[in-house]
Amino acid sequence: MTQNTETRTVTIERDMPHPLDKVWRALTEGSLLEQWLMRNDFKPVVDHTFKFTADWGSVDCRVITVDPKTTLAYSWEAFGMATVVTFTLTPTGNGTSLRMEQSGFPMENDQAYKGAQYGWQKFLGAMEEVVAGLD
Repeated sequence: MTQNTETRTVTIERDMPHPLDKVWRALTEGSLLEQWLMRNDFKPVVDHTFKFTADWGSVDCRVITVDPKTTLAYSWEAFGMATVVTFTLTPTGNGTSLRMEQSGFPMENDQAYKGAQYGWQKFLGAMEEVVAGLD
């Protein structure tokens, strides 16, 4: 029996009417991350291992890429499944274009894939509120 190695990716793109600096801060400052995502001990340093924690449990992560104000990627391991979350920022005429991809969902794990689609929409909406409140 061969194992299915195909995976799916959740991709969400949002145009935010906020400067790149503020969006980057919301992605990389632990206190701001906590406001829109989860409690954490995140540091924007390649190979830094950290956890996101919530009432339902935790996510084990490791920073993979930090390209200031352009790209941030980290591994995301929860419920026996390993995925990678990548944020890509692009300046636009009136703010910042944010692209979030979470890749590596096994084809057979529809529940996790659909949960991520729903969850990230909610998280990114909350992130936009946090960014709007920054000085």
